[in-house]
Amino acid sequence: MLIERDKLMIDLCGFVSTSSDRIPALQGVAELLRNFGSYRWVGLYDVDSAAGTVTNIVWSGPGAPENPKFPVTKGLTGAAISSRKTLNVGDVAADPRYLTTFGTTRSEIIVPVFDWAGENVVGTIDVESEMPNAFTEGVQALLEACSNMIRPLWRGRFSAPIRAAKR
Repeated sequence: MLIERDKLMIDLCGFVSTSSDRIPALQGVAELLRNFGSYRWVGLYDVDSAAGTVTNIVWSGPGAPENPKFPVTKGLTGAAISSRKTLNVGDVAADPRYLTTFGTTRSEIIVPVFDWAGENVVGTIDVESEMPNAFTEGVQALLEACSNMIRPLWRGRFSAPIRAAKR
C-alpha cells in the first residue's frame, strides 16, 4: 500500500509541476484520486469567500454534482470551510447538513485546500462513496497530504490559467 501511496503523490506532483492549464490538471487529479480509492465520485471546488460561493471546477464519476454552485455556508462543504478542518461523515443520511450529489451516497469526506499562508480555504476536495464509513483515518491523512500537494493549482484562480515557468 505504501508503494501505491508514493506513486499517487508522485503522479499528483506531476500534474502540479507540469500543468500549463489548470482545468485539465485538476481533471487529472480528480480522476487519479477516484481511481486510487475506487470511489464513486470525486469533485474539486473553488471557494470564493468574497462572493460567498463554492463552485465545482471538475469532477470524476457518473455525473455532474446536483449543486454545482452553492453558498459557502451550506452543506458539509460549508462546515469544512468554516471549521477549516477535514469533515469525514460516515453516514450522510444522519447529517442534516448534507447536500445531495447522488441519492446513493452513504459517506463523504471534504478536505480543505488552503492558500499559501495556510490561513484561508480556497478550495476543497470532495470524495463520495456508496459505502458507509468508507474513509478511514489513514485515507483522511492521505487526502490531506494530497490537498497540500495540489495547492499550487489554486494560485491565480481568478486570473489567467497557470502557465509552466519559462527558463
